Amino acid sequence: MAENIRQLLADFLSAQRVGAGLRILDLQRIGVGRSRQNWIFDLVVSRAGEEYREPLILRRDPEGGLVETDRTIEFKVLRALEASDVPTPKARWLDAHGAWLGKPSLIMCREPGECDYLVLNGERPAVVRVQLAHEFCDLLAQVHNIDWECLRLNEFLDDPGPDAARRELSNWVAVLRHDQLESHPELDLAIDWFERHAPRSIRTVLVHADFKPGNILLQGDKIVALLDWELAHLGDPLEDIGWVTQPLRAREHLIPGSWELNDLLGRYSNSTGLDVDPIALRWWTAFSSFKTAVMQVSGLRSFLDGRSDEPFRPTRRVLSTLLTATTDTED
Repeated sequence: MAENIRQLLADFLSAQRVGAGLRILDLQRIGVGRSRQNWIFDLVVSRAGEEYREPLILRRDPEGGLVETDRTIEFKVLRALEASDVPTPKARWLDAHGAWLGKPSLIMCREPGECDYLVLNGERPAVVRVQLAHEFCDLLAQVHNIDWECLRLNEFLDDPGPDAARRELSNWVAVLRHDQLESHPELDLAIDWFERHAPRSIRTVLVHADFKPGNILLQGDKIVALLDWELAHLGDPLEDIGWVTQPLRAREHLIPGSWELNDLLGRYSNSTGLDVDPIALRWWTAFSSFKTAVMQVSGLRSFLDGRSDEPFRPTRRVLSTLLTATTDTED
């Protein structure tokens, strides 16, 4: 497969007139990212008699995965964010429909650094891990503080206004109904609860929708890039906060005894000026578990259709967390 990808890349980049003597070196597929095929390589070309080498990464749609997303939207978001202070990779080229690369694809600059899902509870000294937790929180606040109208993100992303929760619920219920192969009464009970309790949004922000240490590149203890903007959209900031604070991701975002939920919410509020409504946050936290379950339903469908190699399905832990979060204790 690698040689086929190499030839596809060479043909595509030649058509972009990137330079003479084009070579694709050190091409290899990496395991980072479950929903896209990620191929890293170096592009070598000659310009004005000098040789240039540029580290790049190809993000290519797979046959199937946990969630279907749009490379064109991801490309446009990355291009728009180049005018902001948010550290993101530079998007270089787009093959929107896969005419050249076989599948919808984008090519980005490859930033140095490493991802570590559990860096906040890893081997670094406690003081370093707490400082990183502060910086991760500040980075999320930075994303939410972006002037998305100034960056003209609303030219290709819809503003849901106060109805962000209902829009996201509708989107993910549609994915569930399309991909489910069997009944999921736990998910149906949760959907009923979501419909009855959907909060109104008080602010529209750029939502990353998969904010986690595993999507942040670190060089040493310094953040150099926020990756994987494929789910980005305009919506309620509590969507990202709910994703970060859901019990299923506690080890990624919290440090027991040093960086707890109230610490995160307090720092976030100080950075954004947004007071976090605990009732609304409960909805978004529960919704994050629902999204996780729907992604696993889609993953199982892809596996059974022969479009992916991993047989995801909703786990007992995910469903239990979801049911606990959507139980009305006062009813």
